[in-house]
Amino acid sequence: MKPRNLRARLEEALADTPVVMLVGARQTGKTTLARDLAAGRPGMRYLTFDDVTTQEAATADPAGFVSGIDAAVLDEVQRAPALLSAIKVAVDRDRRPGRFLLTGSANVLLLPRVSESLAGRLEVATLWPFSMGEVLGKRETFVDDVLAGRAPSADGGLRLVELVRLLLRGGYPEAVVRERPARRRAFFESYVVTLLQRDVRDLAAIEMLGGLRQLLRLAAARTGSLLNHSEVARSLGLPVSTAKRYLALLEMMFLVHLVPAWSGNRSKRLVRSPKLHMVDTGLSCALAGLDEAALSSEPTLVGPILESFVAAELAKQASWSEARPTIHHFRTHGGQEVDLVLEDARGRVVGIEVKARSTVRATDLAGLRALAEAAGRSFVQGIVLYGGEQAVPFGDRLTASPIASLWGSTARGARR
Repeated sequence: MKPRNLRARLEEALADTPVVMLVGARQTGKTTLARDLAAGRPGMRYLTFDDVTTQEAATADPAGFVSGIDAAVLDEVQRAPALLSAIKVAVDRDRRPGRFLLTGSANVLLLPRVSESLAGRLEVATLWPFSMGEVLGKRETFVDDVLAGRAPSADGGLRLVELVRLLLRGGYPEAVVRERPARRRAFFESYVVTLLQRDVRDLAAIEMLGGLRQLLRLAAARTGSLLNHSEVARSLGLPVSTAKRYLALLEMMFLVHLVPAWSGNRSKRLVRSPKLHMVDTGLSCALAGLDEAALSSEPTLVGPILESFVAAELAKQASWSEARPTIHHFRTHGGQEVDLVLEDARGRVVGIEVKARSTVRATDLAGLRALAEAAGRSFVQGIVLYGGEQAVPFGDRLTASPIASLWGSTARGARR
């Protein structure tokens, strides 16, 4: 098993919190990680609700089911959401840390069937597909470094063909280990079928699964773009309310990520629409019918997919970082924009622009300069991640850095 960078955070949470919930898309390695954590905790059982008998027992008598458990991993808890209320009662009686490690392939706390939360008793962590650092066996610190004002390390450039292969592979563990593109496509095809025929039915009463499949393909084709619910609904021939419900379901299942607009300076007129990103570029390319030949022959297709790739890498790193920033985008009605904005609890702001090409022009930093003006003293730095090989300064707190610096060695010296 490849080491997961989220593990240390989960171990800390189990040491001081009664209930820890590990959520994320299917096939990201939640069960493997949870079982490995349980193996190091004597007396901790493993129970999965993928097992029909276990699911029936938990659903028929949640309180009785929980009363017979001292400490356990409860896998795929979205299949028995009524259990959360019983867990709440159990931990109120016995608040020992690390009693329950729950896993879910959906954000179960958003399910309408769950009437009570575990607020104050629960810590939630998201396990995304492999980050680039995890694939390479290293723990990335890019997010914490840039928020602290350190310039990202320049770890060498990537040729277009190398970049395209990274995007097509994605981060699902099963896809990462498959060498041949045809075998990866087979995985993604099977993955989508399983999601639509099994998991969706567990989460929502959706009769027209074809519409949901069309929406997933549309999201793949429009990854990295501003979300317009009305336009999406028209494209699919669905009511706007249905399109919104379907999109919420895809987000609940960790297939898409809606990145909200940054609005730290309320005196500016900013575009409020979120940006739509597919969580995994391998799945996105498979759904959109893109392969190495298509992306290599039409480099303009690479830009939005690369932006989604960077958005996903930042989300992965944010899940184990010390800063735990939120991720936004920035766009004014005048057309100035920054692809991704990190903002932490201290209000520190870092702008990140993504360019697939191997050169950066001064005009490429116009959006970062606008963000710096809007954020004022909160602005830490702006970075253009690009396909070149060198880190190049572009003025006060502005740098162009290779895309590979996202997972490079620790950042270089602090900025002044």
